[in-house]
Amino acid sequence: MEFGVIKLSSPLSSSALNLQDYSSPLGRNHFKKSLHPQLLSSPLPKPFLQLNDRPHSFPYQQNSDHLSPRTYRRSISAEAGKQSWDLGRFLKTIFFFNEPPTPAKFFEFVSEKLSSPSPSKPEKKMETSGIVLVAGATGGVGRRVVDVLRKKGLPVRVLVRNEEKARKMLGPDVDLIVGDITKESTLVPEYFKGVRRVINAVSVIVGPKEGDTPDRQKYSQGIKFFEPEIKGDSPEKVEYIGIRNLINAVKGSVGLQDGKLLFGFEDNNYRELAWGALDDVVMGGVSESTFQIDPNGGENGGPTGIFKGVVSTANNGGFTSIRTKNLSTAEDLSAYDGLELRLKGDGRRYKLIVRTSRDWDTVGYTSGFDTVGDQWQTVRVPFSSLKPIFRARTVSDAPPFDPSNIVSLQLMFSKFEYDGKLNPTFVEGAFKLPLSSIRAYLKEPITPRFVHVGSAGVTRPDRPGLDLSKQPPAVRLNKELDFILTFKLKGEDLIRESGIPYTIVRPCALTEEPAGADLIFDQGDNITGKISREEVAQICVAALESHYASGKTFEVKSVVPFSEPFTVDPQNPPPEKDYNVYFKTLKDGITGKEILEQDPVPV
Repeated sequence: MEFGVIKLSSPLSSSALNLQDYSSPLGRNHFKKSLHPQLLSSPLPKPFLQLNDRPHSFPYQQNSDHLSPRTYRRSISAEAGKQSWDLGRFLKTIFFFNEPPTPAKFFEFVSEKLSSPSPSKPEKKMETSGIVLVAGATGGVGRRVVDVLRKKGLPVRVLVRNEEKARKMLGPDVDLIVGDITKESTLVPEYFKGVRRVINAVSVIVGPKEGDTPDRQKYSQGIKFFEPEIKGDSPEKVEYIGIRNLINAVKGSVGLQDGKLLFGFEDNNYRELAWGALDDVVMGGVSESTFQIDPNGGENGGPTGIFKGVVSTANNGGFTSIRTKNLSTAEDLSAYDGLELRLKGDGRRYKLIVRTSRDWDTVGYTSGFDTVGDQWQTVRVPFSSLKPIFRARTVSDAPPFDPSNIVSLQLMFSKFEYDGKLNPTFVEGAFKLPLSSIRAYLKEPITPRFVHVGSAGVTRPDRPGLDLSKQPPAVRLNKELDFILTFKLKGEDLIRESGIPYTIVRPCALTEEPAGADLIFDQGDNITGKISREEVAQICVAALESHYASGKTFEVKSVVPFSEPFTVDPQNPPPEKDYNVYFKTLKDGITGKEILEQDPVPV
């Protein structure tokens, strides 16, 4: 392909000359003097770093001096003090990050950008979102959860099957999704944008065989026994398949405990990004960098990426960087709190630059970070620390950083900080920064993102040596009720295995009594008793804000026995509970399955 015959499918978005650390006119003059008509017929080098950004198995060779064809590798010829500007490398840089333009368009855009220092504005302004999704919002617990959230002033969205019923019960202005967790096709991803936390109160419907009153009085009272049967969808569809569908629908919105890998090595898989060198050659400098994969240079002898090069201040230069091509689909990291880099430091200060616009010449949200010499370390860059920078200057009127629309990443070693400041660790010469991964992270302490209302008794139907005559009806009738508790337990397991920070609340028999009684929290699935739906709703909302509740499974009941009704004097209501007092007593990993796993009974 020759420059003179390139066909333009879309115009160059903007000139590659305008960069984060572009502050010298030397590159402009040097560029104008260096152009020659012969360029129009000289062959262009092929774009380098032709990678994609999908996860795949990484086929690398063991000898680090012979890298696989998927690895970008080239020699570095820049040396401190070298004065010759490399036009060929300049053109490679332009054409790696932008589609090759026609000659006329090339000069048009270069001229336009050199004469106009204003950055393009990011496309949209970030809107804060922290919506709590309530699934099963028209049920006995769900509607009370909505009430508690509203009283706290938290934004609520509800997932319901019957819109008319929901609006009548929760108000005409309720933010709702019409969907059915048993039908995956109804859980459209667009519906869950902005959702950060979930309270799931969906449950299979159980009712008296002989029928109930129009207001479900028999079902709601929760104490007197009526011969039960399943009404509507089966426990398998609701408690297992439905939970799986709901998890898949919200996982991208609420975030994962261990974060989200954007680049790097995890087990035998490699999440790659299309990195390209972006050095001060674009402003007339001679610094030069590269990014390559070292199959044996990682922390434990495994593969790692390496950003390395030689930096020089010749020709008023002084920076090197690697930047990704624009992602084909922007990353939505709004569920997370920042980016985490695992790297081997060299004692120098680097910059991480994140862009939310597909334009080439635009604001880069930037944060500097320091490294420790010759030591693997984890560097966390909170999104809140990113500053809007354009050509080494802070843009005071730039929109806030929008983590829902991350388009490209850049790592830079530079003489310059911003706003006239210099990098105190900068020295000319060779540098090397091994980088094994970049991932989004949730800040500590992590609070639950998925609170699930289950049921006490889920591990008991198959427990060896259990006296069923002393157990609640659902335990005794598990088989007759289409293995309701068996599938509730399988649904719980899906939540625990999802990677989402969770809390699983297992209430005992639910009643319409008011909240306020003293409570007993327990683990291991052994207690029986009763508890009000209102109390369960308050526990669920409290769990969302407590890191003590994260990763816990527990049962809960009132201290009031079945035989005694619990009432509250409206003139003298009980004090509000600090549920953290209860959450602090809970331990990780206790579900009641421990006994089953010691002596399993096949189902």
